[in-house]
Amino acid sequence: MRKIKPSKPQDEKFSFPKTPTGVEGLDEITDGGFPKGRPTLICGGAGCGKTLLSMQFLIKGITDFSEHGVFMSFEEPSKDLSLNVKSLGFDLDKLKAEKKLVVDYVRVERSEIEETGEYDLEGLFIRLNHAIDSVNAKRVVLDTIESLFAGLDNQAILRAELRRLFHWLKEKGVTAIITGERGEATLTRQGLEEYVSDCVIILDHRVIEQVSTRRLRIIKYRGSTHGTNEYPFLIDEDGISVLPITSLKLNNEVSSELVSTGVPGLDTMFVGGGFYRGSNILISGTAGTAKTTIACYFANEQCKKHEKTVFFAFEESPQQLIRNMKSIGIDLEKHIDKGLLQIHASRPSLNGLELHLLTLRKLIKDFKPTTVILDPISNLITVGNENEVRSMLVRLIDMLKANNITALFTSLNKQNDNLRPDLAEESVSSLVDTWITVRDMEGIGERNRGIFIVKSRGMGHSNQVREFVIGSKGIELLDVEFGPEGILTGAARKSNQLQRTVKAMKLQSDLDRKDREIDRKRKVLEANIAALKNEFESVVEELGILKATEDLHSKIMIENTPKTKKK
Repeated sequence: MRKIKPSKPQDEKFSFPKTPTGVEGLDEITDGGFPKGRPTLICGGAGCGKTLLSMQFLIKGITDFSEHGVFMSFEEPSKDLSLNVKSLGFDLDKLKAEKKLVVDYVRVERSEIEETGEYDLEGLFIRLNHAIDSVNAKRVVLDTIESLFAGLDNQAILRAELRRLFHWLKEKGVTAIITGERGEATLTRQGLEEYVSDCVIILDHRVIEQVSTRRLRIIKYRGSTHGTNEYPFLIDEDGISVLPITSLKLNNEVSSELVSTGVPGLDTMFVGGGFYRGSNILISGTAGTAKTTIACYFANEQCKKHEKTVFFAFEESPQQLIRNMKSIGIDLEKHIDKGLLQIHASRPSLNGLELHLLTLRKLIKDFKPTTVILDPISNLITVGNENEVRSMLVRLIDMLKANNITALFTSLNKQNDNLRPDLAEESVSSLVDTWITVRDMEGIGERNRGIFIVKSRGMGHSNQVREFVIGSKGIELLDVEFGPEGILTGAARKSNQLQRTVKAMKLQSDLDRKDREIDRKRKVLEANIAALKNEFESVVEELGILKATEDLHSKIMIENTPKTKKK
């Protein structure tokens, strides 16, 4: 009988072997890391972070994945390299002493290179092989490869040796990073490395309108899917962090839990009594309409419930914000001392749009807040153009929703006659779940503040415009006052309230007078009833006496009448 070979389950999929980079965000873009046992080319201009990314790849491999490494430099001596990365917390001397890392400096001088037909890299292979075997390295970095061929003009020798180097690294089974300088019309100066590498990553450091931004892009990745867009990355005290977010699927989880706005009276304008946890709230309005104050109320309310909150201020310093809020009875400083509140104040021009987003992402990972406040997002317009602002805000909202973080944004509107919304407001108004507008309501010689809810997804809300005032005790929402011309505010509202009070007092006075008149009539009526009752009782009494007298007289007559004798 013919035997049928069992077929493999359809759900078994081939998993491309990869080596995790240890660089935050980069593993997400590469779908797991660099190709295991293959060379990866990292190219870019001067100062874009090639050496740092390579060194972080080695250090994280040792500390996080127990994979020893070799760093072979052709430009920087070992002492300079150790000193340069020490500020990032990378102690190369300690790792070298523990036999986990080898840092080798190969000095290459152009004047000492003599090009011959027999030129090869055999000496480099021997030296590199010894370093790998001495620590049983799994990761190797060659920085930078142009230095090896700086004095060579023979393209045939150059191509042959490059191919042999990449082939040798594959046979050795190490995951290698080779850095290269960017050429004028090619990714690298030689224009060959990108073709023989299994993975090619380009780093870019650009300045647009005096704002610098570093970006990373994967040119190719053989055998694996990968992100194809440009991704901003940040170099800070923790090393390199990459922002992998471009566009997220709308599949985040939602919560039915409600959180209070913190503003007295504002919760009652929502049928549910507040915002949904994990939702996004936009508060827009012109200057001086208390947008920041409302945001601080929300932050204070969340901190009182022991919810960690991050407050991004683009206009005020933390000290100024704390001082201003104390004037209305909100003490933010105590929440900072308890570790529940972090205020990050900076001008938007300090970083590019994407780096602000990356900074927030790092804070979310480290601080793990449940609430994030940005005040105001309209200031970000000064950093990028219209499309960049929209893209950044969409990424921001998607990132916050993915982490189920309740976010509150404020947006400054310009005072103009047209009805077209400002860029920041227009960019996020359709994306946010709740939109609250605060505005000026000018009357005769005075300016008042009003608040109303434009929309609140999944929750009923009031359609009234509520006037509010700010005093030493904070925000107070006032009752709605209607007049012949609509909603009354300020002096008109007080005048209307006074008129209603006078009318109510007059009405009450009339009612009291009527009550007294009725009471008097009631007493007269009761007196008349009592007199008639007395008169009636007298008549009844007289009638009773007459009846008794008649009965007695009849009885006496009967008794005195002689009885007739019978014969």
